[in-house]
Amino acid sequence: MASPGIEVELLGKGHSDLGEVAPEIKASERRTAVAIADLEWREMEGDDCEFRYGDGTNETQDNDFPTVERSRLQEMLSLLGLEMYQVQKLSLQDSLQISFDSMKNWAPQVPKDLPWNFLRKLQALNADARNTTMVLDVLPDARPVEKESQMEEEIIYWDPADDLAADIYSFSELPTPDTPVNPLDLLCALLISSDSFLQQEIVLKMALCQFALPLVLPDSENHYHTFLLWAMRGIVRTWWSQPPRGVGSFREDSVVLSRAPAFAFVRMDVSSNSKSQLLNAVLSPGHRQWDCFWHRDLNLGTNAREISDGLVEISWFFPSGREDLDIFPEPVTFLNLRGDIGSHWLQFKLLTEISSAVFILTDNISKKEYKLLYSMKESTTKYYFILSPYRGKRNTNLRFLNKLIPVLKIDHSHVLVKVSSTDSDSFVKRIRAIVGNVLRAPCRRVSVEDMAHAARKLGLKVDEDCEECQKAKDRMERITRKIKDSDAYRRDELRLQGDPWRKAAQVEKEFCQLQWAVDPPEKHRAELRRRLLELRMQQNSHDPSSGVQEFILGISSPSSEKQYFLRWMEWGLARVAQPRLRQPPETLLTLRPKHGGATDLGEPLWSEPLGVEHFLREMGQFYEAESCLVEAGRLPAGQRRFAHFPGLASELLLTGLPLELIDGSTLSMPVRWVTGLLKELHVRLERRSRLVVLSTLGVPGTGKSTLLNTMFGLRFATGKSCSPRGAFMQLITVAEGFSQDLGCDHILVIDSGGLIGGALTSAGDRFELEASLATLLMGLSNVTVISLAETKDIPAAILHAFLRLEKTGHMPNYQFVYQNLHDVSVPGPRPRDKRQLLDPPGDLSRAAAQMEKQSDGFRALAGLAFCDPEKQHIWHIPGLWHGAPPMAAVSLAYSEAIFELKRCLLENIRNGLSNQNKNIQQLIELVRRL
Repeated sequence: MASPGIEVELLGKGHSDLGEVAPEIKASERRTAVAIADLEWREMEGDDCEFRYGDGTNETQDNDFPTVERSRLQEMLSLLGLEMYQVQKLSLQDSLQISFDSMKNWAPQVPKDLPWNFLRKLQALNADARNTTMVLDVLPDARPVEKESQMEEEIIYWDPADDLAADIYSFSELPTPDTPVNPLDLLCALLISSDSFLQQEIVLKMALCQFALPLVLPDSENHYHTFLLWAMRGIVRTWWSQPPRGVGSFREDSVVLSRAPAFAFVRMDVSSNSKSQLLNAVLSPGHRQWDCFWHRDLNLGTNAREISDGLVEISWFFPSGREDLDIFPEPVTFLNLRGDIGSHWLQFKLLTEISSAVFILTDNISKKEYKLLYSMKESTTKYYFILSPYRGKRNTNLRFLNKLIPVLKIDHSHVLVKVSSTDSDSFVKRIRAIVGNVLRAPCRRVSVEDMAHAARKLGLKVDEDCEECQKAKDRMERITRKIKDSDAYRRDELRLQGDPWRKAAQVEKEFCQLQWAVDPPEKHRAELRRRLLELRMQQNSHDPSSGVQEFILGISSPSSEKQYFLRWMEWGLARVAQPRLRQPPETLLTLRPKHGGATDLGEPLWSEPLGVEHFLREMGQFYEAESCLVEAGRLPAGQRRFAHFPGLASELLLTGLPLELIDGSTLSMPVRWVTGLLKELHVRLERRSRLVVLSTLGVPGTGKSTLLNTMFGLRFATGKSCSPRGAFMQLITVAEGFSQDLGCDHILVIDSGGLIGGALTSAGDRFELEASLATLLMGLSNVTVISLAETKDIPAAILHAFLRLEKTGHMPNYQFVYQNLHDVSVPGPRPRDKRQLLDPPGDLSRAAAQMEKQSDGFRALAGLAFCDPEKQHIWHIPGLWHGAPPMAAVSLAYSEAIFELKRCLLENIRNGLSNQNKNIQQLIELVRRL
């Protein structure tokens, strides 16, 4: 029986000027037209086809790329100044250094500035990071560049007989305000030049900006393409799960592990319709267009792609629980192949194996393309064709489509015609309807891990398969497979953190209080000393458990393997010890990436999870107990077993891991452990040990950690679901060329999580503890950022810390940050709000004065903290999200406000307004005194 034919009808009327008919064809294809024209199809065993070059070499053989492809990558790397990072890759620590550029909103002037400008903007979650254009200095003999409206293209006329006509081509050699580099080429070059951990950071920040992420990274120069599985490990999303029956709930999972139907969009030969624009329209709810995928109508979008063809990008739709925003009822994966499928057959083959449906955009279906698709006859994937009515040969296309009907199992509903300038909304609705129909039917659901398995079978390299990464993963699994219950594991395996440590911390606090007594009873002092030694001996009688020993071996590994191990531990512990999720309120919409997301102001949804800090805390207690016994003469120094532990911890601090400064379980500082760690840090830094200490305090849930992560590219845990109590410190390196100007070699950043309560607290143990901790952190600091959700909610504990520090004469530079987490439209605190902030209520003033035994009462905060609103000591930070999570991107206004705050902080440090800088040895003495 003959197969039914396909008759194509236009979905709209009208005709548009389609002068740019090949927007996604790279310049390399034009330059290698001869090679492409020489391609031959050779029938192999029946109907199977193989794609060969004219010289007989197979396109999928990685070792036979044309010479022109081999040199193009090196040219791009040379242009961008990235050649030096091909052997020794660019590291995350390199990209986070504080330099001259950190204090100015600079624009790149030469192509070699582009990668660094992109990294700076991405670190700050700037939605304009991809709009990386060069601004050139004005040439002496050129007209000045004034306003943008005056930079219109000029039409130049000349007389062919004029001698100047011979020099007309010299105009092309003059610098232009636009960069010659396509943003996708810049991204690919930067990823190729970065190590695994910087790649991971780049992809994580791109996810927060709602950019499409690189999934398959092309690298024809080195003869392989890389599937970026490891780079996506850190991305965690929260979405609304709506089951067919029953009540919906929020779910949180790694994008690497969660399964969803995938839909691929590819181009065959030439298409006058843009895949990326179509994808953006499909993903954008309502009338808000979000440019998730880069396309030709954006700035720099028409620049020729040199090295990024063959790039596969990935993005997701996640439902929020709101009917007006949810395009689909469940998470959906979208994939986009740059370049045409004929030149990137391996990537296309991968997409057909992992996708539920493939949309093919084309203007022409020739014999070559027909044979390409014919070879996919065994595929179970659904295929849809999107054609243009004004390009290609209509009759030829229909003839080949009719032949493909029985092969690809399609019918007339699988062929769509899109007119570029008409019926855009109706066409997008039709694409969404097709996706919805596929979702409702039984379809393939894959995770990124599943995609990686398919990529391996096709011969693609997977970044996670390197030896160091796999050894670290195996070690993590040996630890985590024993964890069935978090509380039981802490009790049985992390034994030093139980009652002995809590009791020892309480005894040490009482002992310290006796130091300030006028006439302390010696008998009580001796009793406290005896109790402390008994508790420390009890701790020292234990040996590290098998899990702790395995952890110590992991952080003793070579540098790269150690960093892999720590990341694996973070994710492994998050999954095996994930606390039970309670049902959140219906209004809760939030995205919770592990190291750079938002927090909400409601009650915490999770209890404190088991984390890497608990293993380091156990090591700290072994060191504390042993050191205490050595100091008391109960243990010979030659019998120490754990003296090397601080050295291991200091190496972690140097690699960018946040370390615990104040224990989150007892809310106390293990002084011997912290001072031992700082001593080791002093030895390792040698002469570069000048420090500035920057701390944050404030009400939990006001975005303190997110602010620091955005400002400096740090890794403090965010969100109440994963933010532990206590205080953590992380080290930032100042570039050597800038350290003399800034006055320090490193900045030690301290983030306090869950220390200070928001409500007014009456006198008591809890309040005294909070006031003491606030005094400690502010006393260690050169700069303190106080984060507030409301202008009148300065915690009482912070006010008491102000009074106590005033007695010591140490007053850091204070910056009050008002974070408007609810309403992005509010421009900033009104003058009346500022007066409330700088002049606390009378009852609070009197209570503070009485508790601190100050007869003259409590003065206005403005006089105490050197706060002057006109000098920008009070900052308004706009809302974090632009739109509603989980599909919202970080607000550009948030990013710009954070940059201005960062610039001001660094300026204050450089100008000496942050009190006297200190070296590590001085910081150690300050820790002991405070």
